[in-house]
Amino acid sequence: MSFLLAAALIVPGLMGCSAKLASSGGESDASLGEKKEKTVVNIGIQHSLGPLLIAREKKWFEEAYAQVGAEVKWHEFQSGPPHFEAITAGRLDFGMVGNGPVIAAQASNLDFKEIAVTGDGKKGNAILLPKGSPIQSVQDLKGKKVAVAKGSSSWIFLYRALQEANVQPKDIKIVQLQPDEAKPAFGSGAVDAWAIWEPFITNEVESSGARILTDGEELNLLGPGFAVARTAFTKEHPDLTVLFLKTYEESRLWMQEHRDEAAEILAKAKKLEPETVRKILENTEPMNAVISDEFIEAQQTTADFMYENEAIKQQIDVTKVVDNTFIKQALAQVGGTAAVPAAP
Repeated sequence: MSFLLAAALIVPGLMGCSAKLASSGGESDASLGEKKEKTVVNIGIQHSLGPLLIAREKKWFEEAYAQVGAEVKWHEFQSGPPHFEAITAGRLDFGMVGNGPVIAAQASNLDFKEIAVTGDGKKGNAILLPKGSPIQSVQDLKGKKVAVAKGSSSWIFLYRALQEANVQPKDIKIVQLQPDEAKPAFGSGAVDAWAIWEPFITNEVESSGARILTDGEELNLLGPGFAVARTAFTKEHPDLTVLFLKTYEESRLWMQEHRDEAAEILAKAKKLEPETVRKILENTEPMNAVISDEFIEAQQTTADFMYENEAIKQQIDVTKVVDNTFIKQALAQVGGTAAVPAAP
């Protein structure tokens, strides 16, 4: 009996673009040359702790793009799927999302590219139980309420975990909640478990005594994260696409060399204890690398799983959205430190 999943809803919108718009003056202004509006680079960020948040706090993207006459606007999202709604509407140029939203977006024929892999995701997703829960296995979730953000990487992880345990989704009560809704529901006992990603995992373990029922590392399931970009933007501004990844890589390297300071900055930004942040970072070592064959294979396996279980309506070839052009150039400019990722 196949799983009956509902595909992540990604609402298509009208495509726009953040292109440079040239406006010429009258003949009397000809000597001043043609005036151009600044290119606006729209960057998406969600509830994660890593180089992207460090760079936002330190305004490194603003500094980098100002040098080439562009400006940056940040957009916050609860999870991955809304990134693609914004990309489709032309309101977002770059973002970092998990494997599930990328697959759902490709299956919905949205126009985007994966431009780098940002993590293997093994410890990035888990099923949490509240303190004192009698549940000891995934099979014990039968008849229980499990919160999860539809279409997210944790949504995919939940169904993969159920499959591994020979549990049908219909045997549990899936409650579709975004993190800001799921957190109080989990804390109040309104749900029995929560399928979620970092930094929520470690934060709940540290702050409320929550327990991890299972995670990607235990099940040996890769759940890679990706930097994604609006295709039209990459074609019109390939140099600015490289600059995005170059700035992110410089931020990642800075984090490696200044872990304590990074933890303090992230803790302040998210109102967390620095020690909690350090543990989160241990579970989510950031990458910024070429999308290797290992990650492509893992992504294809997940896509096939989603199609076979009716989570997406068409089979896809995940290589069609992979574009390693920009990450190779960015890493070469920085020094090639992460050009060849370790095999997951």
